[in-house]
Amino acid sequence: MNPRLRRRLTLAVPVALSLTASSGLLPTAATAVTTAVRATDAPAFVYAVNTRTDGRTIESVRRAIGANGGTVVTGYDRIGVIIARSSNPDFGRRMRAVREVDSAGATHTAPLGEAGTNDEGPAQVLTKAQAAKAAGRATAGQEPLEADQWDLRAIGADKAAEVDPGSRNVTVGVIDGGVDDTHPDIAPNFSPAQSANCVSGKADTTYGAWRPMDAAHYHGTHVAGEIAAARNGIGVAGVAPGVKVAGITAGDVNKLYFAESVVCAFVFAGDHGVEITNNSYYVDPWLYNCMDDPDQRAIVDAVNRAQLYAQRKGTLNVAAAGNAGADLGADAIVDDRSPSDTTPGPRTVDPHKCLDVPARLPGVVNVSAVGVKGAKAYYSSYGLGAVDVAAPGGDKYQIPDTPGKDGRILSTLPNGQYGYLQGTSMASPHVAAVAALLKSAHPHATPAQLQALLKAHADNPGCPSGPYDGNGDGVADATCSGDEHVNGFYGHGVVNALRAVK
Repeated sequence: MNPRLRRRLTLAVPVALSLTASSGLLPTAATAVTTAVRATDAPAFVYAVNTRTDGRTIESVRRAIGANGGTVVTGYDRIGVIIARSSNPDFGRRMRAVREVDSAGATHTAPLGEAGTNDEGPAQVLTKAQAAKAAGRATAGQEPLEADQWDLRAIGADKAAEVDPGSRNVTVGVIDGGVDDTHPDIAPNFSPAQSANCVSGKADTTYGAWRPMDAAHYHGTHVAGEIAAARNGIGVAGVAPGVKVAGITAGDVNKLYFAESVVCAFVFAGDHGVEITNNSYYVDPWLYNCMDDPDQRAIVDAVNRAQLYAQRKGTLNVAAAGNAGADLGADAIVDDRSPSDTTPGPRTVDPHKCLDVPARLPGVVNVSAVGVKGAKAYYSSYGLGAVDVAAPGGDKYQIPDTPGKDGRILSTLPNGQYGYLQGTSMASPHVAAVAALLKSAHPHATPAQLQALLKAHADNPGCPSGPYDGNGDGVADATCSGDEHVNGFYGHGVVNALRAVK
């Protein structure tokens, strides 16, 4: 990622969240915004308007949107979320005054901006010469580059593949910035029928719409390979090489993930039989969405309705805890990365009341990262009561005894390439893949049951006995609280692929 770090809190959401009962093209929304600006000579913003789900209420709110100077972009009537656009600066306040509206707010603070995902640092791409040299180190039964995949061995995924590589009846949806399904390690397991581009807020299922716009948008392809790269004698292996993987694009040209795109992605996943989603991002523009702010509250409401809808359809949602090294169980932390689409500034927030979305939403599995030594990765956010489980995400300070001596995660990149990344973005897909193995073994398991199985099969090393110094500079970087059963660094423990298939 970009040093704008993904971050996270977790599971049981505060009472304040009871508001919810129940090669990709440039986003069409960007064109529409530009047109609106020319027409009105004022900036247009996108809004989430949340209401009840009955037809009469939906129609009444749609009329109110028009009466207050807005236009409907799309509607998800089943969850009571309407995405609207308006250049009226008073639109949000006016819509919140409408009797049938539960919450309404802007999903952007500017029409366009720049952000990032949850990997830490740029990708290191293997040259053809490096890939060829690495392939020469493979042993019998391994994929050509598997010798450098210490992460597979760390969670028993190499041995799990010999027992059960996963079922083709299980699909993991990669909600990300696009997946290159033409990559030879991804193509055998890719599901076009369960893939789409949701950047505009509407699902575009045109063939290939889910692909990244260019090689610089490599994040989703790396994630997809970690999950389901085929054991086909080419490149690397995924944790669950027998399951299918789908690409649901939600990150735009600037690597921003706005609420309208994420709502679309969760609803699409639920409607298209996706059993697991991986979410290695946070919903822009707020790193933490504070429930006392009407715009941020509306974002939480809309995305939560969508991810709960997917859960009711049988989808387990897995998300990255973030790379800020923040204690998400603390009473106060500093957020200096929001808003991501304009000019960020420091603010102090209570992570129990200001939610990282989607990772902090109810039922979402929140994942921290570890390195090859099993210690918390230096960048990974953590927190007792915030982290559910941990998984390999890579750590440049924890050096493995592999031919490449690289502590990061090796996986697929666009255009048939391979490269290393590290981050909670890389930890989350390991968990999503283990969940897919569990779903393969227990096809009737509900999302809640899958989450319980993930935790039950995890290995918890407990808090370190001495000070935690992740980068080795002699200064304690974090304090682990909890015990050998549940703690802030690992939650219930590091997931175990071998136990999942046994």
